[in-house]
Amino acid sequence: MAFHAHPDDEVLLTGGTLARAAAEGHRVVIVVATDGLMDAAPDGEAPRLAELRAAAAVLGVRRVVHLGYANSGHGAILYPDPPDRARFVRADTEEAAGRLATVLREEGAGLLLSYDARGGYGHRDHVKVHQVGRRAAELAGVPRVLEATMPREVVQRLVGLVHLLRIPFRYDPDVVGTSYTARASITHTVDVRRFAARKRAALAAHRSQLGTGRLAPVMRVLVRLPVPVFGWLLGREWFVEARAATGSDAVAGLFRPTS
Repeated sequence: MAFHAHPDDEVLLTGGTLARAAAEGHRVVIVVATDGLMDAAPDGEAPRLAELRAAAAVLGVRRVVHLGYANSGHGAILYPDPPDRARFVRADTEEAAGRLATVLREEGAGLLLSYDARGGYGHRDHVKVHQVGRRAAELAGVPRVLEATMPREVVQRLVGLVHLLRIPFRYDPDVVGTSYTARASITHTVDVRRFAARKRAALAAHRSQLGTGRLAPVMRVLVRLPVPVFGWLLGREWFVEARAATGSDAVAGLFRPTS
């Protein structure tokens, strides 16, 4: 099971791993804390959740669950809760972990993918995913937890490449310098280059995010790249082991320690 903050996060950080796990015969489930919306939920399914289901189908995911929270937004301003639900960052950690633990128990999950302690680049919902994911794994007795991240050094090179190509993307150099995880602390690297086409197609399924948002210019470039180039850029995914399996591990062949 992969636990993410918003629709589209599942592709960028774990899409290739999920596709590879599904191709190798594992049942794969995605849980998102929020539907990505800042306002009240619309009648019917939120557009970004529909995009998530389309992306999940591309990756071979069997089930998608929304925990019921609203997007908390990123930046200095934290807006009031919408009238129908709490923003994820304001959710009681124990209560949110209980919701996630219920799904983990339903699925009999042997592995939870979550986020590193920084929440990657520090988005408040991503940090909350780290906190809620760890607690939910404890409550449900999940034997193994791996936290999705990237080597900080790789992030710095990618940001430099974006700047070199003059792709419009606002970033804080101080944040980039302290985001994600130092390479020396990465415990697992998953080679997903064979699944680059699926990962790119899943990213393209998030059509609303190609037009708006901080990452929209970068995402538009990524989905237009030839598959070999896309695989060269995003063909590896990285994790930090938070809880190691003590017995038989059904996904041991997929998650080999980084040498």
